[in-house]
Amino acid sequence: MKWSELTSVDFKRVVDECEGVCLLPLGVIEKHGEHLPLGTDLFTGDGIACRAAEIEKAIVFPEYYFTQIHEAKHQPGCIAIKGEIMWKLLENVCEEISRNGLKKIIFVNAHGGNNSFLNYFVQMLLETKKDYIVYFYQAWSLSREFWQKWESVRQTDEDGHAGESETSIMMALMPDSVKIDYIESSGHAMGRLSHLPGLTTPINWYANYPNHYAGDGHYGTKEKGEMLIEHLVNVLVDVIKTVKADTETERLYREFFSRIDH
Repeated sequence: MKWSELTSVDFKRVVDECEGVCLLPLGVIEKHGEHLPLGTDLFTGDGIACRAAEIEKAIVFPEYYFTQIHEAKHQPGCIAIKGEIMWKLLENVCEEISRNGLKKIIFVNAHGGNNSFLNYFVQMLLETKKDYIVYFYQAWSLSREFWQKWESVRQTDEDGHAGESETSIMMALMPDSVKIDYIESSGHAMGRLSHLPGLTTPINWYANYPNHYAGDGHYGTKEKGEMLIEHLVNVLVDVIKTVKADTETERLYREFFSRIDH
């Protein structure tokens, strides 16, 4: 179901089979501690999307990493796209997805640093009427029931960027890419802006995690990763089914703009 692997002939057929739904996995190229590949978010989003699309048909857009990661520019290998280019490129990509007959686009976001950008992007789709609908889905969505299960097996209290869960997922997806023996720095929050409770500054992430590492990857295991992936895939499958059945969002979107026009 990967867009880039379909022939032109098969593409037309698959668009119909997918009921016009396209998954757009969103990641970045950034440091993930010393032990995980720069494309960890990219590989995670794409891996979850592809597995879900095998169960509930949807076309998966090619790996997309032109999103927000300015907070990692001080680390080797980071690719940080200028805001104006980032916005216009994503808008252009959505237009091209739509032009090819896929009118329901699900952002499968695997990078926490994209949340503000993507929420704003979706909100601004009310500025000018589009012929497609975007659904923003956070790939790291854990149900309450699964969270309780995860709490019973995880071994670290602080588990974030390149920590126990993310390391576990990469051990399951791409075991040869994980270099645990490379870990040198601490992944614990430094709290250097703890005197500013409730306030956000441009440097909040760096103040806590200058090494771009949050948690402890030593506790990652392939078994934990497979457990996480299975849950994340199942949740995304339900999301795809829900989006396919949804007609109200498009109706309300059209109604909104008809009221603006009149």
